[in-house]
Amino acid sequence: MADVRPLRADTRVDAPAPATLTVRTTVDEDAEAFGALVELVNGSGDFDISDSTEYVEGAVVGFDARILKRLRRGELAYQDMIDLHGMSAATARVEVERFVTRAVAEGKRVVLIVHGRGRNSKDNVPVLKERLKSWLARGRIGRSTLAFTSARPADGGTGALYVLLRRCRGPKEPITVLEGAKRE
Repeated sequence: MADVRPLRADTRVDAPAPATLTVRTTVDEDAEAFGALVELVNGSGDFDISDSTEYVEGAVVGFDARILKRLRRGELAYQDMIDLHGMSAATARVEVERFVTRAVAEGKRVVLIVHGRGRNSKDNVPVLKERLKSWLARGRIGRSTLAFTSARPADGGTGALYVLLRRCRGPKEPITVLEGAKRE
């Protein structure tokens, strides 16, 4: 304490004024979860896409990883397919939109889209593969898509995609009971 010297009053600096605090509203966790589910059902949620030079995979944010894994393994049998070989990007987009729209209307859940590996494209770059990622994640087709992943080698490998579609949510039909109900 022998080396302690008092501070001079003129060298002191005033402390900054306290920052105004913003009041955060408490978010109901149930309401937040419900909002995420509504986005998932409506198709307005974000899409998580991961890819490499060969492999492509995407799913809506919050999608069940177990179902995506089953899709990746080819455990979910595809119910329809389209082959885009030889098509230009503009023609392919129209055909994919028509195909996906029809598949959803028919109640199909898993489809196969064969896009090719781009071996006949300029610089051997798969043009349709790159475009399909954005088509399936956005716009009219994106609202019908839950997930997609590169196919198994037996179904086209990295030149094809398994696509998991949303259920067609039409008007509810009345439930008819054929047995066990007492009729008056």
